[in-house]
Amino acid sequence: MIHQLRAYEIFEHNKSAFHERFRDHAARIMKSYGFRILAMWEAKSDRRTEFVYLLTWPDEATKQAAWTKFMADGEWKEIKRATSAQHGDLVGSIEDRMTLGG
Repeated sequence: MIHQLRAYEIFEHNKSAFHERFRDHAARIMKSYGFRILAMWEAKSDRRTEFVYLLTWPDEATKQAAWTKFMADGEWKEIKRATSAQHGDLVGSIEDRMTLGG
């Protein structure tokens, strides 16, 4: 079992648009490719605001295949294009961390 922690820098001026896009589109499309989101939350420090979520995967190959399919998904590409055109960049830096073990 592999756990993947993703942290996205989000911006105060358009974070509601980010949350709507993730809730209404990204999570749904991810699920169709086998993503299992265990938890998600928003964290804030004096430097930035982050959207963080935790995924679980059976193995590295499954994780890699699912991410490749998701990033190539035509609907997701169009949603990202449209929301960015309307709201500007919704995500800054992205951190991706992996843990191994059960």
